[in-house]
Amino acid sequence: MLPYGKSFGPPAKICPMIDPSIRAHLAKEPNIAPIVAQLVIPERPDHGGDVYLGLQRSIAFQQLSGKAASTIFGRFLGLFPDGYPHPEQLLEMDEAAIRAAGMSWSKIKYLKNVAQYWLDHRLINADWAQWTDEEIITLLTAIKGVGQWTVEMVLMFVLKRPDLLPLDDLVVKRNIVTLFGIDTDTLKGKKLNEEILRVTEPWRPYRSYASRFMWAMKGTIV
Repeated sequence: MLPYGKSFGPPAKICPMIDPSIRAHLAKEPNIAPIVAQLVIPERPDHGGDVYLGLQRSIAFQQLSGKAASTIFGRFLGLFPDGYPHPEQLLEMDEAAIRAAGMSWSKIKYLKNVAQYWLDHRLINADWAQWTDEEIITLLTAIKGVGQWTVEMVLMFVLKRPDLLPLDDLVVKRNIVTLFGIDTDTLKGKKLNEEILRVTEPWRPYRSYASRFMWAMKGTIV
């Protein structure tokens, strides 16, 4: 457990997006308590609950810094008359134009895969509230180029599901290991994940918010 006197950054202003009851719940767990008290988690666009746009953004941001990805994604959106990558328009768009905006060829393919999947499965205006987190992960990871981490980001930030713990995220995993002093010499792979789930059980049902505090420890934007 890290000492309460440890400084994780400048004194926090309470972030209005987090209900005080959520902060209070997380603060009961002593390992994360000083982080909750001191750090602010940054705002991030939720795209008005638009899962399609959230997926497109997550793909664009993969393996890039936040600033570079924001620039490229902004150029990408600027290719469309109303600034929105409607599935039909995206599928018809010249890939060279998207590449010129800074998107890699592989990401262009993945973006178009999402667009085609949305049309094939009639997901425009879908009621996402009817599906559990697990059902949405199963549904969307069927798209080539969309992995579990990407869908988890959409669940957390677009649909605002409160209890996601993205075990495939290296920053989240590393900071949990550090906070709880988990021995990664003896625990690896599945056993390590099981231990992380065990020690973070007190964070339920707000593990999404706890994960955001893990990113805030390094100033990471996803």
